[in-house]
Amino acid sequence: MKTLTLPGGRIIGLPTFYAALAVCLGTGAIAGLLALGHFTTYQSLTLPPLAPPSAVFPIVWTALYGLMALSLAIVYESRAPMRRAALLVTALQLIVNAAWVPLFFRMQAFALAFWELCVLLFLVIAMLECFLHVDPFAALLQVPYLLWTAFACYLNLGVVLLN
Repeated sequence: MKTLTLPGGRIIGLPTFYAALAVCLGTGAIAGLLALGHFTTYQSLTLPPLAPPSAVFPIVWTALYGLMALSLAIVYESRAPMRRAALLVTALQLIVNAAWVPLFFRMQAFALAFWELCVLLFLVIAMLECFLHVDPFAALLQVPYLLWTAFACYLNLGVVLLN
């Protein structure tokens, strides 16, 4: 079996990584399909300071899903006692992550989307905590996701207050 060697001597199977990548990128693709035709909403809103142009989002999310997949593969192949809990929280946060897109873009339920993001932020913190007990490197890879989710909460709250 082909493998991928990571920092610290971690070795994960390429099939595991590819499967994790398919799950994570697939989540983003499903979310995008659920809001297809409604992404122009972002340009029509009054946005808070620091709001990036819409072209930034697919780039950032692709990188975040890639890091998430790498962490997921590391955790999946681990034998740590917290492995099962980490995988469960990961699955749950992916579902909540995907649900935000149609809430915000298709339904334009900005306040509900904000509270949903708060739940996602909590789940990302829980995932990071679980990953920390399984493999600290896997947890470290999720720090950008945590920061981006917190930033998304700020942006979404700004949309609620300004529109």
